[in-house]
Amino acid sequence: MGIVINLFLIVFASVIFFAAGFLVGRYFLERIGTTKVLEAEERAVQIVQEAQKEANEYKELKVSEVNQEWKKKRREFDQEVVIKNNKYTQLQKQTQQKEAQLKKQSQDVKDLERKLQDQRKEIDQVSASLTLRSTELERIIVEQNQRLESISNLQAEEARQMLIDNMVAKAKEEATETIHQIHEEAEQKAGRLAEKTLLTAIQRISFEQATENALSVVHIQSDELKGRIIGREGRNIKAFENATGVDIIVDDTPEVVILSCFDPLRRELAKLTLQKLLVDGIIHPVAIEKAYEDAKKEIDDVIISAGEEALSSLQIPDMPAEIVSLIGKMKFHTVYGQNLLQHSREVAMLAGLMASELKLDVRLAKRAGLLHDIGLVLPEGDEPHAITAMNYLKKFNESHIVLNAIAAHHGDVNKESPLADLVDAANTISLSRPGARGAVTADGNVKRLESLEEIAKGFPGVLKTYALQAGREIRVIVEGDNVSDSQADVLAHDIAHKIESEAQYPGQIKVSIIREKRSIAYAK
Repeated sequence: MGIVINLFLIVFASVIFFAAGFLVGRYFLERIGTTKVLEAEERAVQIVQEAQKEANEYKELKVSEVNQEWKKKRREFDQEVVIKNNKYTQLQKQTQQKEAQLKKQSQDVKDLERKLQDQRKEIDQVSASLTLRSTELERIIVEQNQRLESISNLQAEEARQMLIDNMVAKAKEEATETIHQIHEEAEQKAGRLAEKTLLTAIQRISFEQATENALSVVHIQSDELKGRIIGREGRNIKAFENATGVDIIVDDTPEVVILSCFDPLRRELAKLTLQKLLVDGIIHPVAIEKAYEDAKKEIDDVIISAGEEALSSLQIPDMPAEIVSLIGKMKFHTVYGQNLLQHSREVAMLAGLMASELKLDVRLAKRAGLLHDIGLVLPEGDEPHAITAMNYLKKFNESHIVLNAIAAHHGDVNKESPLADLVDAANTISLSRPGARGAVTADGNVKRLESLEEIAKGFPGVLKTYALQAGREIRVIVEGDNVSDSQADVLAHDIAHKIESEAQYPGQIKVSIIREKRSIAYAK
């Protein structure tokens, strides 16, 4: 019994001890938790204060940077304003100069009109004088008839016929001289007026170099890409050339790859393809084929953009979409080494300026000038490209004046309006001006000069021929005994006509006939 009581006391004491320990531990844990919470709150306040301080410092830094950037932009804006003002001042001065030139030209036109009126008055006076002279001649004829009848035994009818023949011959001679003088004066005045109009048009247009070559240069980011372009054992270059039909040249030139092809359209497609590959950075045969297909889809947009840009720069509205596409394709064609679109724009601008000087329809002149060579981008046929263009544009109800100017600029049809002459002249100026054509070899020049000399040698009475000034003049020496002065004039026109029909040349060729007759005698 005592043992049980002792055990009970021991258990009870243990329970009391553990309960007391639990309560004491819980008390100390609550004190420690409260302390940690206070420390955490103080730390949080300190962190917030530090964050606010850093935020204020960052804010001040950003504000300073924004102020500096604003001041920089302000300085750039002020500089740009100064530049714009200077350009505006220059443009204003140029405009004033052009207005002064236009006033001077207007005054020249008025002076020319006054001169023409004076000449008309002179012609009226000459006509009246000729009428009086005709009356006087009739009186003289009657008197001569009477004298002839009294002096000679000729019949009146015979004397009358003799007198008429003499007077007719003399009148023809005088009329020929008068007509020749009037013709020369008219040619001189027309030549001066035409020269002035052409010079004015040329001075008002700024030509750009329009020649094309067979190379395109593509810039790359680094020479490391050349290895990717070549590929293992050259497989990428082979795949690229097979897909595009363009030769690719990778040499030691830093950061440059060259594309070689005589077809500008294929060269442009290859350039777009290579640029796409360089952007992606992945170059292998499959990627090359995919990039080429994407480039073919984009080239149509490039063509349309080029056509719309040309129409916008010339201010030509209302052009069908099919023709806009053809105009854009001219960007990728050449004529005598000259970019076809640039050449057509030059012709349009020149024709428009000359039409403005001559008070003609500027809109139609520009339209005809831009479309005059559009037949070169149409499918080839049996007809000349000017006739092909005229027949194609008829489908779009193009103006008859424009169609005639297009068809007549190479002499395939007769010119029916002054605009046709303007387009022809503008085309000649654009093709023959310095820098318009590509380089011509020495052999080509020699052959062209020899062909001109051979054409002139084929006429009877020609002794020698010399092509001068790079083929712009040909001098022909003829036999003085067998060719008269009048025959020399006819021979010059015949040679010029044959050169026009058989030779191809820019500008014009002057034909000079030299006739000399030497009389020799010996005193013994």
